[in-house]
Amino acid sequence: VRSGTFALVLLGALMAYYVYLPLPEDIEQRWKLMLTDCAFRSLSHLSLGLKDYMGVMMLVTFAERVVPQSDERVRVEDERFDGVEVVVYQPRRDVCAGERRRAVIYLHGGGWCLGSTRMGPYDSLAREMVTELNAVVVSVEYRLAPAHRFPVPFEDAYRAAKYFLSADVLGSYDVDPERVAVSGDSAGGNLAAVVVQQVGVKPRIKPKAQALIYPVLQALDLNTPSYRQNRHMPILPRTLMVRFWSEYLSSDKSVLLSMLANAHNGPDSAPFLRFANWSVFLHESHRRTYDYVAPPVNEGELPGALARSVTDPRASPLLVPDAALRPLPKAYVLTCEYDVLRDDGMMYVERLRLAGVHVTHQHYPAGFHGALMFTVWPTDFRIARQMVNDYLLWLKQNL
Repeated sequence: VRSGTFALVLLGALMAYYVYLPLPEDIEQRWKLMLTDCAFRSLSHLSLGLKDYMGVMMLVTFAERVVPQSDERVRVEDERFDGVEVVVYQPRRDVCAGERRRAVIYLHGGGWCLGSTRMGPYDSLAREMVTELNAVVVSVEYRLAPAHRFPVPFEDAYRAAKYFLSADVLGSYDVDPERVAVSGDSAGGNLAAVVVQQVGVKPRIKPKAQALIYPVLQALDLNTPSYRQNRHMPILPRTLMVRFWSEYLSSDKSVLLSMLANAHNGPDSAPFLRFANWSVFLHESHRRTYDYVAPPVNEGELPGALARSVTDPRASPLLVPDAALRPLPKAYVLTCEYDVLRDDGMMYVERLRLAGVHVTHQHYPAGFHGALMFTVWPTDFRIARQMVNDYLLWLKQNL
């Protein structure tokens, strides 16, 4: 009996050691986040042919896939906009005489390498936007890296948005051309920011609003205070975010090591470093005790694709000059304290405000990256529900 009791105690201790992560005290439902992260790590340890955390996330993407179906309130259709696959969600109820609907072009997250509009959480979010806002939602199924590296995901997002933002197409969906938003989360927030910048280049119907949810916005400095503070945080540790960047921008395997060391900038980066200078654009409370050191500029040869793309504003929208920011529509930017991408979003908020753009900055002091996706049991988090409610309220009031 004693040996059995000892074995149970030992097993319990080992399980607690495996599950436990030293997460910040102010994160609500800390143990649920620990268990969620533990589940991901456990999958990576099973003999499923997966060698890393990114492989686990790919498995989760497939596990979360659903087949979006029409129901009594929402009509769902698979379409192609200028050759780009999209899922269109529309309200079932007829438009009243003289009434036209809002619309949201939505771009999913996943580090440009993972994710799908057909994942359950995105399908659920699209349906909520339809019913709460009486909106048409265009969810874009852009092609993914590494099979389709930069600029392909951006080009897909841009083509789909440009196609939808035409008078004829908007009219066919009973959409008011003055009530269209572009939105996305994480890498989708990156694509949404770039699409909004690019569609404003030539005269055409322009979005009224942009809503960016913990967006990734720059690749020059991968050692900002939030990258340092949250380097081991689930759901997006620093190594995974850097891996996403390297897979998105280059096929050269040495790029990952350079980016992990924050030593991936060449001479072309030098003029752009001022746009990602967090000692200027980040509030003192978030600079904390970190000292700013500009990323080193490597005088040696960089892989051609990386040298061209790391400073391309279509990859890093934070790097556009002030003149390109001034004409942009009002913005909603959501950031989380415990997120490597926190400072990207905060710097963009500051730059937009300095350029005269009206910005609503929604910061969650106890938030973590990817929280918006966790709305369904058993990985349902109260903060996720709050994020969705705040996001929908802003769209309702500003679109």
